[in-house]
Amino acid sequence: MAKSSLTTSISFRRRFMNKLMYILIVVAVVLAIIPLIFVLADVFVNGAPALSISFLTHLPTGPTFPDGGIANTIVGTFTMVGLAALISIPIGIGAGIFFSEWPTSKLSTVAGFMNDVLTGFPTMVIGLFVYIVIVISTKHYSAFAGAVALSFIMLPIIARTTSEALSIVPMHIREASMALGLPRWKTIFSIVLSTGKTGVLTGIVLAIARATGETAPLLLTAATSTYYATDLFTQPTGSMTVLIYNYGTSPYSTWITQAWGTALVLILIMLGLNLLVKFVFGRSMAPSRMD
Repeated sequence: MAKSSLTTSISFRRRFMNKLMYILIVVAVVLAIIPLIFVLADVFVNGAPALSISFLTHLPTGPTFPDGGIANTIVGTFTMVGLAALISIPIGIGAGIFFSEWPTSKLSTVAGFMNDVLTGFPTMVIGLFVYIVIVISTKHYSAFAGAVALSFIMLPIIARTTSEALSIVPMHIREASMALGLPRWKTIFSIVLSTGKTGVLTGIVLAIARATGETAPLLLTAATSTYYATDLFTQPTGSMTVLIYNYGTSPYSTWITQAWGTALVLILIMLGLNLLVKFVFGRSMAPSRMD
């Protein structure tokens, strides 16, 4: 009888602790989501009135004209992030492969440490560095300078996420490939990278999202413009984040409303990109995963 009572007591305590931990985890998740919901709701409520076809297709105007748009900043943002991706993706994936496949190398250890340092580097310092090296030497703010600054931000993210994605690929897959006579480089690019490409793509999306939301380095490298840039190397280039900063800190209600609208457009772009990766690329990658 005593044994049965003890067993019941232990079972009750276990159920109670399980329920308590579940409740605490749910509360933690809710507390993590609430700030995001408030931010998104605030941006939507304040930014929705600014959205229109003309807002997306017209160039910026003065604060006394309510029909100004952000077309050049959308193009400028895509241009600089695209150039930054062209620079950082090949280098970042290559570095990530090296970190993953040669983890005991001294060069890998040192480079990995420097990569982690660069990940947490203040973006203003990166912008200042590019300003000194490129903007001052060329005497021009430009989309190219902005792209170089953004590539410094994207590169360590891509390198580290690539390394982590490839590190979890089972070792027996590599061994089986090389046992069949494939050289190591072909095993890495044909088997390992293909198996871990979901994680690699996730890292690229995270890096693009981080770069798209940056303001400080673009203030020092690309500056701003109310027109389309026709030269990537000699003309200042507008971007959505810099426009949000300039308009959001202005005393004009028209510009402040447009800043909210630009913020909403930026969020929708990133949401669309993440959904594309999740539902389109995710389905195409599912059959290629290997245990």
